[in-house]
Amino acid sequence: MKSGAGNVARGAPQQVRIIGGQWKRTPLPVPPGDGLRPTPDRVRETLFNWLGQDLTGMQCLDAFAGSGALGFEAASRGAQRVLLVESAAPAIRQLRANQAKLDAKQIEIVQADARRLITTLSPGVFDVIFLDPPFASGWLNDLLAPAARLLAPNGVIYAESDVPLEDEALAELGLVCLRRAKAGAVHYHLLESIPKT
Repeated sequence: MKSGAGNVARGAPQQVRIIGGQWKRTPLPVPPGDGLRPTPDRVRETLFNWLGQDLTGMQCLDAFAGSGALGFEAASRGAQRVLLVESAAPAIRQLRANQAKLDAKQIEIVQADARRLITTLSPGVFDVIFLDPPFASGWLNDLLAPAARLLAPNGVIYAESDVPLEDEALAELGLVCLRRAKAGAVHYHLLESIPKT
């Protein structure tokens, strides 16, 4: 099959730029691919404002890494460990190239199906979990409960979706929405576990 613009997500950039931290303004190439849709700068800026900019010492999981924009941004802002999980081989190659370019020893890259892997990771480990599954895949609701199990005390989940997450449904999963916003067709949320009483 002939490759070309038809295989690239409409409007997808060929690179993303880290917007804060030690690698601020560093461009990261993005491999063309169906549905690869890096989180836009404006959304990442809002997210890291929500997270407080400085992630020093934190453990992060980017479960559908894609371009790695969220995970590399977290590492740039001081995260101690960032686990990037991605299934597509072209994206994995580019993530590894970007890791080598930045000498990012705090980043660990795993080629795996995030939906399976997330159920096998040790509980209570991650301070921040980025959940940005393929757009309109319908996977997010099934991922929230296993992701919540992985949160350290006071940890948060960042979740992107094509629809807003409903507070009642979140409460049934033991989660509460701290912040929410919308950019274009993307609804994005910052979630935390409801404290046990």
